[in-house]
Amino acid sequence: MTTEAAVPTEPKQAVNWSAIRADFPILDQQVHGQPLIYLDNAATTQKPRAVLEALRHYYEHDNANVHRGIHELSNRATNALEAARSRAAQFINARSADEIVFTRGTTEGINLVAQAWGSKHVKAGDTILLTEMEHHSNIVPWQLLAERTGAQLVYLPVTGDIGLLDMNRLDECLTRKVKLFAMTHISNSLGTINPVVELCARARQLGVTTLVDAAQSAGHRPIDVQEIGCDFLVLSGHKMCGPTGIGVLYGRPEVLEAMPPYQGGGEMILNVEFQRSTWKQAPHRFEAGTPDISGAVGLHAAMDYLEKIGRHNIAEHDQELGAYAYAKLTRLGQGIRLFGPHIGRAGLVSFRLKDIHAHDVVTVADQRGVALRGGHHCNQPLMRKLGVESTARASFFFYNTTAEIDRFVEVLGEIQKFFGVA
Repeated sequence: MTTEAAVPTEPKQAVNWSAIRADFPILDQQVHGQPLIYLDNAATTQKPRAVLEALRHYYEHDNANVHRGIHELSNRATNALEAARSRAAQFINARSADEIVFTRGTTEGINLVAQAWGSKHVKAGDTILLTEMEHHSNIVPWQLLAERTGAQLVYLPVTGDIGLLDMNRLDECLTRKVKLFAMTHISNSLGTINPVVELCARARQLGVTTLVDAAQSAGHRPIDVQEIGCDFLVLSGHKMCGPTGIGVLYGRPEVLEAMPPYQGGGEMILNVEFQRSTWKQAPHRFEAGTPDISGAVGLHAAMDYLEKIGRHNIAEHDQELGAYAYAKLTRLGQGIRLFGPHIGRAGLVSFRLKDIHAHDVVTVADQRGVALRGGHHCNQPLMRKLGVESTARASFFFYNTTAEIDRFVEVLGEIQKFFGVA
């Protein structure tokens, strides 16, 4: 088994994708005199009116600090924050809202685990296992931990341009010396959907703690932490129709309770004396200071919005768009190099046009109204493994259409002619 490409089976329901697209006012505009085609969803997604309205309503009616006040606005804000925590637990099928820690996003969630859990449990001679397709957010915190503790980093290899994990090397890499196995669910550069259920099960057999980076998957397909069997899972609100600056760290309760605080300050304490303090139980132990209350409110609205559409429907639509784009791009022949799986990919495609830098591709595409991303995508080690400095990337969400993909591919043809390499 090499991927988890199959979309979870749920009752089929018709979705009016055109009507849903109308929920996103930002898409109804022109850029450089051309209709906007937004294909940068792996970097951040757009926000529907339901989320914008939830934020507006909070600031106009309920804005106050949480947990500390007994007046009505504080009670409303506190209830809204804790309702969002409960909604997040339901969204990923956690057993309890106490397993949900609010963070600024995936990056802070990983850093929290590396600092609080890693500093306590990882020591010299231990191994931290990652994969070669990890985002810098799931590499650098572990490098810092390894430097502090004397642990060693090991990477499960990726198999060339096809972009699958080399499962034949798993037994070699995943040994009893491994303290933690951190893995991405969906690669932000390759579109690979990794078999996280299998990987976590194999780790669990050896008593290895696991962390799943769900930044690219939580808004695109159903997530069930009990089925996955991970110890930690992290996600970002802004990649799933929510605001920036809000994210979630899921942790199994026995693991969270054994972790020391990540930061000190107000709200995370039970009692403070001049020489010592005592801490609240998880999750509040890890939420020092005033939280991003409005962010949690917006995230709640985003989760409700996605669930109304059905993440199984979104996953199916994503894969259809990804497959459609991949097939269209292959028709450019020898002038393009594509990265990632041929089939079973998520809704994104990374590529290089022959003799044209990725930044030039993105710059010219922008002049034609097409928003792409070019660069190393915070995947510098992976890029070096693939023998490139950068790629251009088109990433899709449920509000994108095949007509937009047709125009995107047409623009690439225009770019090839512009640079004289068609």
